[in-house]
Amino acid sequence: MGKELSDMTLEELWELFPIFLVEHDDKWLGQYEEIEGRLAELLSGCAVGRISHIGSTAVDGIWAKDIVDVMVELPGQPDLDRAAETLGRSGFTVMSDEGKRVSLNLGYTKDGFAEKVYHVHLRLAGDNDELYFRDYLNAYPQVAREYEALKLRLWREFEHDRDAYTEAKSEFIKAVTVRARQEYAGRY
Repeated sequence: MGKELSDMTLEELWELFPIFLVEHDDKWLGQYEEIEGRLAELLSGCAVGRISHIGSTAVDGIWAKDIVDVMVELPGQPDLDRAAETLGRSGFTVMSDEGKRVSLNLGYTKDGFAEKVYHVHLRLAGDNDELYFRDYLNAYPQVAREYEALKLRLWREFEHDRDAYTEAKSEFIKAVTVRARQEYAGRY
């Protein structure tokens, strides 16, 4: 038996859970719908504002990590805290807790990724740039292809450094999100 995840160093975790990209897979929508239903049930005691499919698996046709990202918007801090506690008791693992933003995962095991892997992002209502970014990429396939090319280029360079991979994409994401928020002002 290997180490428990909680006993692993960051480097060991990155080795066990590398960055990997796969071609777009239509199964991601079904996986999102499955986790959306589970989250709605688990969080029925919380004032959930919206549950949304975000990240590259929510963008038509581009390569992505085989991990479905979900954002749960909640109206206030007490609701966010209650949701994080509820999901933690239900088998989700807290990846980061920045107070007003909590990220959890499901599907990480001491032997590697499970068959289905999810990242759940708890946010206060209105902290939803990812929705604008997703919508813009789906509306502008050429921009989506530029994002895909960037990710494919960064994949091998940062395969075992998730933070560096994320940081290297941030300038592109910020620029597109600014355009999206201008074009879709007031959408969410």
